[in-house]
Amino acid sequence: METVQALPSHQKRLLTWDQGTEMGWHREFTVATDVPVYFWDPASPWQRGSSENTNGLLRQYFPKSSDLAVHCREHLDALAAALNNRPRKTLDWKTPAERLAKLLATAS
Repeated sequence: METVQALPSHQKRLLTWDQGTEMGWHREFTVATDVPVYFWDPASPWQRGSSENTNGLLRQYFPKSSDLAVHCREHLDALAAALNNRPRKTLDWKTPAERLAKLLATAS
């Protein structure tokens, strides 16, 4: 939640989550961050292409149904940094980190 709270207000208008059981705390998240949460339609992967791609990238590190609670914050942060600095075809071979930095710079 700290990561979301650190974003500028225009970057946290809403969050869309998958239907997984791990998302059962979405109400608490919304209360803590003031970010409304919406859900994709079940069995509609075409509605969440970037999410499905990211899930595939994460499965290179964690098998499906892995318990991320057994990993320390530093390990998870290092993995997030690695993925956020990995060029993506859908971003014209820019990295998510580059795109976010550019977006935040133009909003300032």
